[in-house]
Amino acid sequence: MEVHRILGHGFSEIVYKDAIMVEAELKDIPVQREKEFKIDYKQTILKHSFFADFVFYDDIIVEIKAAENVINEANISQTLNYLKASHCKVGLIINFGRKSLQHQRLIF
Repeated sequence: MEVHRILGHGFSEIVYKDAIMVEAELKDIPVQREKEFKIDYKQTILKHSFFADFVFYDDIIVEIKAAENVINEANISQTLNYLKASHCKVGLIINFGRKSLQHQRLIF
């Protein structure tokens, strides 16, 4: 919320991601940015993996959006798939693209 309060809406995702990293460092919150997760399919690791925008506390996936549209089913499906592949239990989608900060929490 602090990032949105200071920057508002209208920037690209990368700007918000940079600001979130600054906030995490200032508050000494453990976070990994662009953490890679391999996909296991029938005991074979696929050659393509996914990268979560952020993983906080080794357990919470956070996906950042900067879209004028609302959080949609595609965003939710993507984050749920990330939760399944990562074995994390909680996901958070944050959309900075609207005048009011929009977020949705997901539990897997």
